[in-house]
Amino acid sequence: MKFNLQEQALSRPLITAHRGISCANIPGNTRIAFEAALCQGADMIELDVSNAADGELFIFHPGMERIFLGLDKRLYELSSEEIRKLRFLNYDQVITDYPLMTLDEALEMLKGRCYINIDKFWDNPEAICRVLRRHDMMDQVLVKAPYSENVVNALKEIAPEIPFMLVTKNEDPYSEMLQKSGIHYVGAEVLFKEEDAPVASQEYIASMAAKKLIVWVNAIVYNYKTVLAAGHNDDISISGRADEGWGWLLDKGFHIIQTDFPLQLRHYMNGRK
Repeated sequence: MKFNLQEQALSRPLITAHRGISCANIPGNTRIAFEAALCQGADMIELDVSNAADGELFIFHPGMERIFLGLDKRLYELSSEEIRKLRFLNYDQVITDYPLMTLDEALEMLKGRCYINIDKFWDNPEAICRVLRRHDMMDQVLVKAPYSENVVNALKEIAPEIPFMLVTKNEDPYSEMLQKSGIHYVGAEVLFKEEDAPVASQEYIASMAAKKLIVWVNAIVYNYKTVLAAGHNDDISISGRADEGWGWLLDKGFHIIQTDFPLQLRHYMNGRK
């Protein structure tokens, strides 16, 4: 499979599965969650990376140890050997048989199969880049961050070739500068509470596409108080109002939609002209 995120996202909307598929007995950020997401039509897997005390990288959302592992310690306090003995809890807080994957294991599993958004990249940028280069997967990965000169300078030094996306809220004053900055800038993840936000306009999205830049939007709801896309989200889409949720986002022309329901979103997209 040839990987060119900008080219493919500009040709059709891409679906990102938030931590794979997590429901019932399947915890997110696990091998089975990623396999389920690919079976359900995801183009990209979003995953989180944490580090052990000895530096080895694992697929886990930092700070969620009590919720997903029933653990009162942080992963960075544990050795790799200790982490390998841990098992995820399911949605009923019952222990499963699913262990934590290493980043090496996750990359080997997903190599050549989909795009990968590595969240929490900035906790261990140099270590993550070493692993990506070892697997020869820089073109398959996307990293994101809000704008700062420190981020841009770090990318220039560590990995100018890695696809990078700006995270911006309501407005986007940085894309033109970032496209000329010497890093591999591919577009913006936009957050907005109101429908009339500049970054939610068709004009903005079309102007980005004209510059071969892509725009990512979030349909996920991980905190109802934190509005990511003016209420056009998974919750209303999955409960019978998909035209107001996913449909609104697709009509605007967003290039990537992150969701917790990739199969249902894929079916909805296939049913549209």
